[in-house]
Amino acid sequence: MKHTRIELTEARRSIESTLSKCEKALMKLNEGTPQHTLTVRRIAAFKIAIALIDKELREETDDVAMP
Repeated sequence: MKHTRIELTEARRSIESTLSKCEKALMKLNEGTPQHTLTVRRIAAFKIAIALIDKELREETDDVAMP
């Protein structure tokens, strides 16, 4: 499924916002609790999602630059 540059950019912005909120919430959680573990895993997943979106945006730019 192909997404537009605008869709990818909006998704990235939304994920970054949620990631920031999770990182702030993590500071208030006690290690070893289920909430802490879940938040750590969410943060990792959001970072992967951002990396994949960035990769897709770079490839799209590379495709346009190719003659």
